[in-house]
Amino acid sequence: MKRKIDPIKSEVIARFLLATAEEMGATLMRTAFSPNIKERADCSTAIFDVAGQVIALAQRVPIHLGSMVGAVDEILKRFPMDEILPGDMFVANDPYNGGGTHLPDINVIAPVFKDKRIVAFVANIAHHADVGGMVPGSEAAVCKSIYQEGIRIPPVRIMRAGKVNRDVFDIILLNSRTPDERVGDLNAQFAANTVGARSVLQLFDRYGLKETQEAIAGYLDFTEKRFRAAINKLPRGRYVAEDFLDGNADGETCAIKLALTIGKGRMDFDFTGSGKQLESARNIPYRALLATVYTVAKAMLDPEVPANAGYYRTLHTKAPPGCVVGPVPPAAIGCRSISASVLGDVIANALSQAMPNKALAGSGPHHLFVLSGTDPRTGVYFVDYETVAGGMGARANRDGVDGVRVHASGSSNLPSEALEHAYPFRVERYALWDESSGPGQYRGGAGVIRDYRVLADDIVVSLSSERQHVPSPGMAGGGSGACGAFVMNPDTPQEKVLPSAAADIPLPRGSVLRICTPAGAGYGDARKRTITAVEKDVVEGRISPDYSSRTYLEGA
Repeated sequence: MKRKIDPIKSEVIARFLLATAEEMGATLMRTAFSPNIKERADCSTAIFDVAGQVIALAQRVPIHLGSMVGAVDEILKRFPMDEILPGDMFVANDPYNGGGTHLPDINVIAPVFKDKRIVAFVANIAHHADVGGMVPGSEAAVCKSIYQEGIRIPPVRIMRAGKVNRDVFDIILLNSRTPDERVGDLNAQFAANTVGARSVLQLFDRYGLKETQEAIAGYLDFTEKRFRAAINKLPRGRYVAEDFLDGNADGETCAIKLALTIGKGRMDFDFTGSGKQLESARNIPYRALLATVYTVAKAMLDPEVPANAGYYRTLHTKAPPGCVVGPVPPAAIGCRSISASVLGDVIANALSQAMPNKALAGSGPHHLFVLSGTDPRTGVYFVDYETVAGGMGARANRDGVDGVRVHASGSSNLPSEALEHAYPFRVERYALWDESSGPGQYRGGAGVIRDYRVLADDIVVSLSSERQHVPSPGMAGGGSGACGAFVMNPDTPQEKVLPSAAADIPLPRGSVLRICTPAGAGYGDARKRTITAVEKDVVEGRISPDYSSRTYLEGA
């Protein structure tokens, strides 16, 4: 006879585990060395049951979920349970061999033991600013093979019985242009897992092994049941959507196609018909595809559903091997996060057809740039990995959000003060991009403009982006959002628009690099926007009076 689960106790246990995942994240950020982790929070933490199911996930960077899903399974394929010791930790980053979704994201996973028995796993992932490869920052759209993107680490033991495996540790350090940062960030990851394992063990000590495991299983079942109920509120049927990434050459595009089938308590996402995997690093590996599906479905159907493996059971994803959302080795995948934002628009478009009252127009993904060189203040070589947020598309009943990460992306813009303290640059402009929002009854979210003055002599930059050629699409008559751009020396006679993807562009001392991120699209006919809303946009400086007259008032 199946034991009845106490719902209150189950909720207490689940909330304790979520709090533990958050505590791990705080530990990781507060002890990390690199600004990318400690300031931008480009990291995530999670707790798994002994079978490898996600039972608690700190909601920081959703695409990191793809790096977590299946991670424990891959470890157990290589290391039998009886060979894993208390104090062991494992490291991995390769998407084709049980690691993350691109090489800078390094997973560190640790077992939790009770009475000489593994009862759970804790894990964290941190984006390291450089793990080798052909360009500083180990991420550039121009990479044509994963071998150009950095060191590849299958699941291996990096700590044995509480002692660091120096062989593996030193190999990672030797492949990075900034090894001192890697030492600090890896040690921060070890500390986060130590904190997590300690708290999880306290939970098992308090309630006992059987009762805790039953409560966790019951909570996963509850999550599944709740999400199936949300799916059952949607009209059953087949919904088709499509959008485009930049292709292999200027002027070319690569389609992401989706056929969404909504059935009884389940949704099937079929990406058959999507374009072939690209020769650039814009490909989206399978686990990043899963993370984006899980994130967008949760956000649109039931944002408050617990972020655990229970609701994953209701979502089924198919992608033919060799396509842009199911690449096979040695396809490059470094810029998968930017591409996944366009993928998120495709998923949101299909879901919007089934739930028009919660529809979401196209969004503007973040732009990536990596600045590197020697800091004249210290003589030390640095790698400044940054992304700047775009704008969210409008909803069916509200304006889009300005300057925000969209869909599966989640880390912060680097604060100007932290940037200027750590690196030889000065931020001379940091603002929302006026008149970039897609017009509509509800306008899209604005993109961002950020200007960097170079204060050193040997600086180079690598650039990666989407939606510089294919704008975010409007919905129900709404207009497209503005496309993004990289501009050198803007508003001067030396102004030059830079490519949407490039590596190692020299930036002379005194030059200015401008980042313009793409904006969200509008929803509904712009002439239906209320006069009050238009006037508010003018007062706030979002649009000029002339723009408002041309876009919103003529013909109204």
